[in-house]
Amino acid sequence: MNALSFRHRSVLCTPATATGRFARAARVGADIGLVDLEDSVPAVSKACARASAARFFAADTADGAGRAIRINAPTSRDGLRDLLAVAAYAPRPDIVLVPKTESRADLALVAAVLAETGPPVQLWALVETPRGLAALARIADHPQVTALCFGAADYARATGCARTWEPLLFARSQIVTAAAARGIVALDSPFFDLPDIDGLRAEAHAARVLGFGGKIAVHPTQVPVINTVFSPTAEELAHARTVAEAADAGGDRIAVVDGQMVGPPFFAAARALLASFAEPAATSAPDSTSRDTTTADTGTAR
Repeated sequence: MNALSFRHRSVLCTPATATGRFARAARVGADIGLVDLEDSVPAVSKACARASAARFFAADTADGAGRAIRINAPTSRDGLRDLLAVAAYAPRPDIVLVPKTESRADLALVAAVLAETGPPVQLWALVETPRGLAALARIADHPQVTALCFGAADYARATGCARTWEPLLFARSQIVTAAAARGIVALDSPFFDLPDIDGLRAEAHAARVLGFGGKIAVHPTQVPVINTVFSPTAEELAHARTVAEAADAGGDRIAVVDGQMVGPPFFAAARALLASFAEPAATSAPDSTSRDTTTADTGTAR
């Protein structure tokens, strides 16, 4: 289980007690709507939140967005209650986000409880502690894990570091590397300064160029910015098509495209981008006769 059936650029987190907000994910264009039973729900409201989430998933609204739920830590009493509740949901969410993931055993517990009442579900491991970061390899190796998510706020609290980009770069890099090594998705932590749209855009861009495939949103206004940052531009798609065409024409031999030498890693990246984002109606690439596309070993222009 190593691929999602929907895009994952933006994940809009909504408290499970705020039933009126559940439909916002699709309306604002979020790829995935995340119903939260953990941090956004006070202890006295946990039972009510589980019931509200059950009604939402039972409605099975075909709104186009993936549907996920974040439980409490599976080793806590609330987490175990969440698991038993989610196991009874019909239909189930597409994804269960497991917070405070610190070992493969945490995921095994979630998978085992849910397996008693239905087929396997996708698990997202939320890594937000030093112990979780130290166990990344085994966490990422769990067969039901399809994404590694970074929890910057809890990680910064646990380590005592500032909640800014540079102090958290090591942790982010480790998560991206572990996800890439296993062919799964890396999702970045939320940006909590809601009025600072420029700051959100800058952090999302930094996460994208580092290798993250998407970012969690904590407010609907963040979703369009995140979607834009984690989507290729028309120019990027056009360049990817040109690179892929050069690869096809040259039998995957090293070539020169617009003055840049490209080879197998470039070809693979271009094809992956096109597979994820190119659509039949997408903007077409410029006329290939106007592009500098050359096979490096023969010097033959195309």
